[in-house]
Amino acid sequence: MKKTSPILACAALLVLTVAGASAASPWSARLRATYLQTVDHSDAFSALGLNFASGAVGVNDKWIPEIDVDYAFTDTLAAEVVLTIPQSQDVTLAGVGKLGTFKHLPPTFLLQYRANPGGAIRPYVGAGVNFTLIYDNNLKVAGIPLYLDHYSLGIAGQAGVDCKIDNRWTFNLDLKKAVIRSDVSTSAATLTTARLDPWLYSIGLRYDF
Repeated sequence: MKKTSPILACAALLVLTVAGASAASPWSARLRATYLQTVDHSDAFSALGLNFASGAVGVNDKWIPEIDVDYAFTDTLAAEVVLTIPQSQDVTLAGVGKLGTFKHLPPTFLLQYRANPGGAIRPYVGAGVNFTLIYDNNLKVAGIPLYLDHYSLGIAGQAGVDCKIDNRWTFNLDLKKAVIRSDVSTSAATLTTARLDPWLYSIGLRYDF
């Protein structure tokens, strides 16, 4: 029994060390349901012999899944990468109807400040950049193809709150605003600039590794 005691003690110490290291991991992940609401601002333009007022170009609002990865540099400073799966959006033109669809993938990179360190309720704010890849454009008006930019790069802001459930799980409410814009063009000229600039309202859970 005396020979095995040191072995058991070392094994117990190893388990406690690994458990402690796991609890202190700076990594966490979030799974959110997010409602994407575009502001649908566009410049006035003329086409097909018609004059279209500002805001004539519309992009549909929709629910999207959101998966985020966080890394905590300190108890108050963290970085977050906001991800989703590729999304398809409908585009309409006032007085004409549906123009078609396009797809996009909009990762966002944010630096966060988290208040109330050690508390059960932790508000936070964040700022960073959004990079939206735009592809599979299938837009036409009166049989004439329309083109979008291949990507959009703009600033993004965030505010939210984490409410601790236990040592691993946290309930989360989050609000983000991103600048997403693209020219709408024919092969001959640019018609207008569409400013989607969406609000993103999210609810979800965070898991600390």
